[in-house]
Amino acid sequence: MYDLIIIGSGPAGLSAAVYGSRAGLKLLVLEKNPMSGGQILNTYEVDNYLGMPGTNGFDMGMQFRAHADKLGVTFKTAKVLSIEDAGEKKVIHTRKENYEAKAVLLATGAEHAKLGVPGETEFSGRGVSYCATCDGAFFAGKTVAVVGGGDVALEDAIYLARTCEKVYVIHRRDEFRGAMILQEELKKLSNVEILYSHRVTAILGRDTVEAACVENIKGGGEKKIALAGVFIAVGIHPDTELVKDMLTLDEGGYVTAGEDCVTERPGIFVAGDIRRKPLRQIVTAVADGANAAVSAEHYSRQQRTV
Repeated sequence: MYDLIIIGSGPAGLSAAVYGSRAGLKLLVLEKNPMSGGQILNTYEVDNYLGMPGTNGFDMGMQFRAHADKLGVTFKTAKVLSIEDAGEKKVIHTRKENYEAKAVLLATGAEHAKLGVPGETEFSGRGVSYCATCDGAFFAGKTVAVVGGGDVALEDAIYLARTCEKVYVIHRRDEFRGAMILQEELKKLSNVEILYSHRVTAILGRDTVEAACVENIKGGGEKKIALAGVFIAVGIHPDTELVKDMLTLDEGGYVTAGEDCVTERPGIFVAGDIRRKPLRQIVTAVADGANAAVSAEHYSRQQRTV
């Protein structure tokens, strides 16, 4: 019987493992992938994590894991199939065996929706980005494109237009879905060009992004645009499949929980990108992990005294 089982070992899960271990919890981390680190493993450079400017994302992930290893945290590679809430005991079912714990922390993260076009995967982290606030500074003075038409896409375009020479906004519909106030602000910017009813068909380059092919979906043909970067903002999918029938999810599929990462179900905690919050960055995931571990430690202590 563990005090806490953490599912996922990205920044949130690893932070929780460090804080939970230091609090004296008997804990286990279950990770479905061969390596810990989550999305940052595919990030070429992280330039906004306090005190670590210009850090390679893969190296950062390895440092986070090494910190947990130094504390003796137990890791197992396993895909969790389901979580059974038996009151004071939670049972984690995996393909090979089951594990029991007083508390469970979900740090399963989220995935950005993909365009699914040639070049997207190849240039991820080398000109293709899903986070303007993370990577925008690398493209100052250059020409970039934002793909999407919701609030995030419009906010990203406005943000990038402050430092980039030119910003194309590529949207497959003939009008944006984002808030009208954002649309109005975007249209005032002289270095922004909007391509309605267009879609990206390919992202091109050698070592890094150099261009994108865009097609007019109303029959206007295809053209190539010279670009240094493509920012994709067509949605995000939180990995909340395990708890969709256990916890209340918002319209986007995120778990509703406060800064203490406590959910409506006793003994179930969430941290990182699956939690509803305004900003999803490495620093907020790490903060969630710390808060969730502290909350789990308090819960575990209460269980011992019952």
